[in-house]
Amino acid sequence: MPAMQTLNDTGLPIMKMHGLGNDFVVVDARAHAIPITPKMARGIGHRQFGVGFDQLAVIESGNADAHLVFYNADGSTSAACGNATRCIARFLLDETGRSDLTLTTERGILQARDAGNGLTSVNMGQPQLLWNEIPLTEEMDTLELPIEGGPTATGMGNPHCTFFVDDAEAIPLEDFGARYEHHPLYPERTNVQVAQIAGPDKIRMRVWERGVGITLASGSSSCATAVAAARRGLTGRQVQVDLDGGTIWIDWRDDGVWMTGPTVHVFSGTLTPEFLRSLE
Repeated sequence: MPAMQTLNDTGLPIMKMHGLGNDFVVVDARAHAIPITPKMARGIGHRQFGVGFDQLAVIESGNADAHLVFYNADGSTSAACGNATRCIARFLLDETGRSDLTLTTERGILQARDAGNGLTSVNMGQPQLLWNEIPLTEEMDTLELPIEGGPTATGMGNPHCTFFVDDAEAIPLEDFGARYEHHPLYPERTNVQVAQIAGPDKIRMRVWERGVGITLASGSSSCATAVAAARRGLTGRQVQVDLDGGTIWIDWRDDGVWMTGPTVHVFSGTLTPEFLRSLE
């Protein structure tokens, strides 16, 4: 029996999770494959007609403890999603009773561990700093792009464009983010951050995620902003990032960029066969 027909007969179990208000629908497909189409992702992600999410994450079996696949609210895919990775890592750590595990994504192999006090840490890997890794459309210095405001480009498995500003609250992010997400220097679009340096180890950041819009938090954006700030000599390599949804801690080490923060499993439920049929 085709998997979609099975889902339409029985419904689809899901979990709703968030990391600092960056919210996700999580589908556990380790037992059997669950086909996710762009239309299905968009339908589930609609905040009035579906469940609503910033990203949809699918847990699959793999060579590591689990393999993760991410979809944005517009149905496009993303190779990385830091907060979703932390949320799923927390779920798997609790499920197994272990203190550490290994996950894979299109980004590569990621290490996760229990950081104590309800916090979860994930190593997002080394940042991508070369123009063709991020990617950009042509060779250039990624530290300061030829864009008004001189933002820094960073890859964390997904592309980022970080603007350092005097007052992050003063930036009209809805217009600003939408404009730069589609900048011609970024052939795959980009996440956009506005970051205010609040001290040698503290950053206030707001974020626009490609394919989503304004989000309360973003793990990969926090990593990218911390890397950009350190590269420009604005902070050290260990920083606290204060987002609209709360605080995350970033540590750029020799083995990669570690992020640590809280996660919440909000509820578990089942998408009905009627709803799933509407997404065919």
